[in-house]
Amino acid sequence: MAQQKIESLWMHLHWLTVLAQQGSYTAAARRLGVSKAAMSQRIAELERAAGVPLVQRTTRSVRLTEAGQHLVEDMRQPFEDIAHSFAGVRDLAGVPRGLVRVTAPVAFARQQLVPRLADFLRAQPEVRIELDLSDRLSSLAMEGFDLAIRHTAAPPDTHVAWTLCETRSVLAASRAYLRRRGNPESPQDLAGHDCLHYPRAQDTPAWHLEARAASRSAGASPRITVPVMGPFAANNSEALRDAAIAGLGIALLPDFSAQAALQSGKLVEVLPQWQPVGAFGDRLYAIRPYATHVPRAVAAFVAWLRETLASGFSEGPKVGVVPVSRAQPLRLR
Repeated sequence: MAQQKIESLWMHLHWLTVLAQQGSYTAAARRLGVSKAAMSQRIAELERAAGVPLVQRTTRSVRLTEAGQHLVEDMRQPFEDIAHSFAGVRDLAGVPRGLVRVTAPVAFARQQLVPRLADFLRAQPEVRIELDLSDRLSSLAMEGFDLAIRHTAAPPDTHVAWTLCETRSVLAASRAYLRRRGNPESPQDLAGHDCLHYPRAQDTPAWHLEARAASRSAGASPRITVPVMGPFAANNSEALRDAAIAGLGIALLPDFSAQAALQSGKLVEVLPQWQPVGAFGDRLYAIRPYATHVPRAVAAFVAWLRETLASGFSEGPKVGVVPVSRAQPLRLR
């Protein structure tokens, strides 16, 4: 094939790698900001130029042929190198700019992140944020995310992670429920209450609690496991919080979900001398795939997250925090 003809297909090849990542024409077109018809046309042109089928189409998804897979594998690293090189050149301007694709847990994003984002975007007018609300653990590189915010006890060691803040879990219920059913005085009392829980793999739901430092006797640190039952379970802490506010029972919640309801009095903390453990992560992290170059827009966003979330969720949300104007060096910790 003539050199000029090959050079005219660079964009086609890039679109094929995106199609391989996304798994469907619709998702790939959305990622590239083009129409599905344009996407299909470019792939057809590439197949005609190659002289072999590159994609096998089904009603729901696409799968690369052996030739297509071979081509994508050969092209993936060069395109990643081009993207990193171009990002580095743009960063020479010294102003954070460009799109930052972020994935974050649903409840945290709705309750804590989105209300604060306006401050960052006003101070960084050249930066755009595309936010994916999902509790699913995504493959950041494969799905094209620059950054993930994750609530976990241990970030993956294959990625770079920055601690945003510590978190804790709380037991909370409405005053109406506690008037009706009584206030538990010990973890064992929870077995007789309606407990709103996050469904886990085990057949019998159970909560694990440890005595806080002030409640420990003779240096002991007892850990108690209590089987729980209740009329409602959900895999979203926001739903559990709202069920507790409605008086359905005692909910086990991460502090970022319980914060506003506790401050307003819609919920009160139950068994405050006991710390629930093992239900949720104990820190929030910003996580990104390892790369030698961190785009200035991503660095600025991480620095802002670390500043605005540093105090955790024992106080009200820090709206109005002015984002840092120049991203500070980011270190793993």
